[in-house]
Amino acid sequence: MNKVDSGTLEEGWDFLEPQEIRDPDEKKPTDWVDEAEIDDPEDKKPEGHDDIPAKIADPKATKPDDWDDESDGTWEAPQIDNADFKGVWKAKRIKNPAYKGVWEAKLIANPKYAADDKLYSYPKFTTVGIDVWQVKSGTIFDNILVTDDVEYAKAHGEKTWKAGKDAEKAAKEKADEEKRKADEEKRKADDEEKKKKEEEEKAKKATEGEEKKEL
Repeated sequence: MNKVDSGTLEEGWDFLEPQEIRDPDEKKPTDWVDEAEIDDPEDKKPEGHDDIPAKIADPKATKPDDWDDESDGTWEAPQIDNADFKGVWKAKRIKNPAYKGVWEAKLIANPKYAADDKLYSYPKFTTVGIDVWQVKSGTIFDNILVTDDVEYAKAHGEKTWKAGKDAEKAAKEKADEEKRKADEEKRKADDEEKKKKEEEEKAKKATEGEEKKEL
């Protein structure tokens, strides 16, 4: 028998309290540096950067011919985005040489942890959940046995699964074949019905054509 995977309930799931926790009494040092990047002190804002406006008057706009400064007021060209505007200046970021990493309190033994080597033990099981991803339907799960005795599992499989698998396979193949035949018969009947309607429609049009000629 090939082993696919192994582990323990305690390691794989959170049935118990963790064996270790972060020390709640330990505090981050006041001089701890947890900023991974800083502004480059050598990077300087270009001269005149803030003098470039975000919007400018549209150089292609012209005052309408019917514009009257006395009644309409002083004409102003509409504003458009300035292609030369570079936004708010920010210094480039560099790695912080004083960075110490993400601070975490040290691990200590969890006083609430209590070992339990009987996590698997229940008086009885009433439900089994199976999560399977597949691209073809038709998979059947039955005769589920939960045990840690490999030899017993083999013997039980011989008496149950192996004894009935051929009959189940034959029944499935028979059901599939019956469904295939039924689908094929339905397809043929639909095709014949469609063909019959087409012929009737064709004959009707031909008759109408003859009647028009006689008129």
